Amino acid sequence: MNNQNNNENKEEVVLDQALRPQTWEDYIGQKHIKDNVKILLEAAKERGHIPEHILFYGPPGLGKTTLAHLIAKETNRQIKITSGPAIEKVGDLASILTNLSPGDILFIDEIHRLNKMVEEILYPAMESGVLDIIIGKGPSARTIQLDLPPFTLIAATTRVALISSPLRSRFSGGTFRMEFYTNEEIAEIVRRSSKLLDTKLNEGALNEIAKRSRFTPRTANYFLKRCRDFAQVHKKELTEDTVKESLQMLAIDDIGLNSSDKTFLKTLIQKFNGGPVGLKTISAATSEEEATLEEVIEPYLLQLGLIERTPRGRIATQKAYEHLGIDYIEK
Repeated sequence: MNNQNNNENKEEVVLDQALRPQTWEDYIGQKHIKDNVKILLEAAKERGHIPEHILFYGPPGLGKTTLAHLIAKETNRQIKITSGPAIEKVGDLASILTNLSPGDILFIDEIHRLNKMVEEILYPAMESGVLDIIIGKGPSARTIQLDLPPFTLIAATTRVALISSPLRSRFSGGTFRMEFYTNEEIAEIVRRSSKLLDTKLNEGALNEIAKRSRFTPRTANYFLKRCRDFAQVHKKELTEDTVKESLQMLAIDDIGLNSSDKTFLKTLIQKFNGGPVGLKTISAATSEEEATLEEVIEPYLLQLGLIERTPRGRIATQKAYEHLGIDYIEK
């Protein structure tokens, strides 16, 4: 059973890599970021320098990792990938940095979760290209400096506010906010992905997937793969009705809300009379972690205008009542 699960996970990873854009033309959306990054890379190339450090931030699934891979591909550089939680000790970071080759790109995902001691070591590495190592303890302790090969750090985070100001300021290449995609951009991404997966779907099916995808490419590709599986198993063509049927099985409604989203809204409306109510209270009532509510569930509900964040807490809007079919009483 474990082997089967491992094979399925490997297949998913291979599929995700196959769907990843290989050129700037393939990368749909985020035009302002693409334009700025292309100028940054072109200028560095003309000067014979390596690109400066870059930070991408925004909700999960918007293409931060994809952009890092694309930059590596466009600059013909090797990319080394790690994440904030994986770098537990100063020695872990020292090992990664000293093993880089000149011009390599180091990609650190979820950089806001870096240990503070590790972060202190990263400052001189980014700014001066040196690694400060303390040998010994107490009065006999001494610091030695190791010269590092020139490298570009590309970092990604879903919570930019948790990154310390000194670290943020060292991303001299720029700090870029990833925006949610439009339905038209998502439809274009689904169209491209369907060709790569050799999956035929009509315009109705394509738009149905796009409008339920939470303005997020990762979700759109996930829905496309699951709809393809459903159509294959049930020996159906991938039409609009097939998409509706398969997403209904996943408990995804016609505007992309899942069961967790609906639980959040129903709790807010039915238990707390639509709010205002604090995040901790909603977390306790729904048995969901506060971080999950704030980072995964709320952004989409805010984007759709179903809830509002106020100083007194969360409030369900009239639109949320209407979507759930609950009578709205003006307060």
